[in-house]
Amino acid sequence: MTTKKITKANSSWSDVKTKLADFDRPGLLGLVQDLYAASKENQAFLHARFALGEDVLRPYKATIERWLWPDVIKNQDTSVAKAKKAIADYKKAVRQPDGLAELMVFYCERAAGFSNDIGLQDEGYFNALVRMFEQALKVITALPNTAQPALLERLDDIRRISHNFGYGVGDDMDELLAEHGVDD
Repeated sequence: MTTKKITKANSSWSDVKTKLADFDRPGLLGLVQDLYAASKENQAFLHARFALGEDVLRPYKATIERWLWPDVIKNQDTSVAKAKKAIADYKKAVRQPDGLAELMVFYCERAAGFSNDIGLQDEGYFNALVRMFEQALKVITALPNTAQPALLERLDDIRRISHNFGYGVGDDMDELLAEHGVDD
């Protein structure tokens, strides 16, 4: 009997799940330990999933900070995709809307702050900021009423700063706030 060798090109979660079924508890713990040791991203994921540590958002915020407010003296560049990935990674680890809202607002604060600080003129960067602003609004307005005011106040600060950029960024944010029934 020939066994079909599973190649990387056609391997899937189903194949992994089948292999995992053969693990006993110590084997599974060893695998998770190896994954934990393999990368900081895996560590952040597990810490967030199990609510370990004082601030599970810290590594995600550090990534957002790095990619949206780079050190221009060191010639670092920006990366909207890498900053957004931090939010997506948190969302996969923990489906906590309050933490997600915090990361989205933090993203907007960093993007707007950096743009205002250095006079960035990048339409793609601004479009990503407006999209994140809208996503943050959606998440925030779904939170309990008691959790909304502080986050909405921070978004309003971002909106005010964004009127300095041109490209209609502040105007777009004004419209989004009105669409979501948030007074400015």
